[in-house]
Amino acid sequence: MDHSYLNNWSFGWGWFIWFAVIFFLFSTLGNWGYTYRAHRRFDQAPAKDAFAILSERYARGEINREEFARMRTEITKP
Repeated sequence: MDHSYLNNWSFGWGWFIWFAVIFFLFSTLGNWGYTYRAHRRFDQAPAKDAFAILSERYARGEINREEFARMRTEITKP
């Protein structure tokens, strides 16, 4: 009696094992990629807009009131 089919991975539940290995590989890589992008995005400092930078310059005394008012109107123009 020939029992060589018992060692063949394509017979029986062998396909399920390969499917599980491939699924585990893709899910692990996908989870790693998602968490890497999420942490990279939220670990960065938020970008400042032009008005925030202008307000900081005015608060530090780098520009005076008239320059601040002129630049603010230029920034807020539509």
